[in-house]
Amino acid sequence: MSFIHETLTRLRKSSPAQTEFYQAAGEILECLQPLLDAEPRYRQHNIIERIVEPERQIFFRVCWTDDAGKVQVNKGYRVQFSSALGPYKGGLRFHPSVNASIIKFLGFEQIFKNALTGLSIGGAKGGSDFDPKGKSDAEVMRFCQSFMNELYRHIGPTTDVPAGDIGVGTREIGYLYGQYKRLTGHYEGVLTGKGLNWGGSLGRKEATGYGTVYFAQHMLQARGEDFEGKVCLVSGAGNVAIYTIEKLYQLGARPITCSDSLGTIHHPAGINLETLKLLKEVKRASLSEYTAHHPDATYIPRGDYPDDGHAVWRIKADAAFPSATQNEVTAADARALLANGVTCIAEGANMGSTADAIDVLLASKIAYGPGKAANAGGVATSQLEMAQNSGMQQWTMERVDGKLHEIMSGIYQSCTAAAEEFGQPHNLVLGANIAGFRKVADAMIDQGVY
Repeated sequence: MSFIHETLTRLRKSSPAQTEFYQAAGEILECLQPLLDAEPRYRQHNIIERIVEPERQIFFRVCWTDDAGKVQVNKGYRVQFSSALGPYKGGLRFHPSVNASIIKFLGFEQIFKNALTGLSIGGAKGGSDFDPKGKSDAEVMRFCQSFMNELYRHIGPTTDVPAGDIGVGTREIGYLYGQYKRLTGHYEGVLTGKGLNWGGSLGRKEATGYGTVYFAQHMLQARGEDFEGKVCLVSGAGNVAIYTIEKLYQLGARPITCSDSLGTIHHPAGINLETLKLLKEVKRASLSEYTAHHPDATYIPRGDYPDDGHAVWRIKADAAFPSATQNEVTAADARALLANGVTCIAEGANMGSTADAIDVLLASKIAYGPGKAANAGGVATSQLEMAQNSGMQQWTMERVDGKLHEIMSGIYQSCTAAAEEFGQPHNLVLGANIAGFRKVADAMIDQGVY
C-alpha cells in the first residue's frame, strides 16, 4: 500500500463521510509524490500527516429568530488548518450545502492557495448552512450577530481574519463586523470585504474575477495568444462571474454565458453587464428575468442535461471560466468543452472540476489553470486590505489592481517553474500543488513540532 493511499485511508477513518475533503486531499497528495520522492526530508518530518489535520476545528450551534418570531437553528463552522505562514485567512460561506466536508476541503485548499500568493497568511475556512436567499435584512442581521457571538472568541487581526465567500457579501460582513465590535470594543481589521467607507479596499469585490482572467492571460501569452476576439463561457452570477466578465470585456473578449442555481443564460451578442449587475447586485433576482431585457438571449433551465453534464459548458467557445461552485465541470463537460473548441480553462471557483474532468483536461494539454492558483487574487487582495487597515490607509484602485496583477504573475511563474522542474510543463495542477506545499512545509520544518 502506497504512503499516499495509507494517508487517505487514515483520513477516511478519522474524518468519516467527508467526500469533498477526500477529493481535495487526494488530488494534492497525488501531485506531491514526485516531490516526496526527490526530497525525503518531508517524509522524515511527517509533514503530510500533520498538514492534512487542521490545527483547530470549531463547530457550533447558531440560534436566531426569524421575522415571524420563530427560533431557527443552523450549524456554524470555522476550521483553522495552518498558521505556518501567518494568521489564518479564508472566507465564510453561507449556503445550504455547507457541511464539515465542504468547509474542510475549502480550508485545505486555502493553505496552498494562500502560500502561492507569496503573502504572510495561513489557511482556514468557515461558514454555515444558513441560506441568505429570501431572508429579510433583519433576519440576516440577527443570524450574523448570533454567528459572531461564538466566532469572535476565535478570531483577531493577528490570529484569524475571515473574509466573504458564497452568500457572504458586504451586507453580511457589515453585520458580522458590527457585532464583533460590540462584543470586543475594538475597531480593527479582523474581517475583510468591508464597506469602502469603513475600512474596505477598492478592488476587493473585483479581485477574484479579475485575477482569474489575469492568470488565464498569462497562460495564453505563453502560447503566443491573447484575449482579443475570443468567445468565452462563464458560469455563476456572483462577484467572481460578474467581474470575470467585466475584465474579459476590457481585454477584448466576448463572454456569452452566465448561470445561477436555476439555469443558464446564453447571449451570443455578449452578456450585458449592466443587466447582470442589476439582477444580481441590486434586485437579487433570478437570471430567468434576463431575457425580458434581452430577447436575443436564451434561458436554459437547470435540468436540461443529465447529472453528468451542464448546459453552460455545451456551447462553442475559445475559453471557459468555471466561477460558480465546486465540481461544476464533469468529465462529460470537459470532453464537450474540448469538442467545442475550448483551449483555455481557468477556474474562478474552488475545485471547479471533478477529478475525472481534470484527467481529461490534463491529457488534452490545453491551458488549464486550477482554482487554487487561478482564483487566488481574491484572498491576495484580502491581505492587501489587511495591510491598509494596519496602516489606517486606503489605496487607489490603480495601486490595488497593479498589486493584484503582480501577484497573479508571480503565482503563474511559481506554478510553471515547479511543473517544469518535475518534467510536466503543461501540468499547472502539479505545479501549483508542489509550489504551495513546498513553502508551507519548509516553514513547518523551520518552526519545529507544534
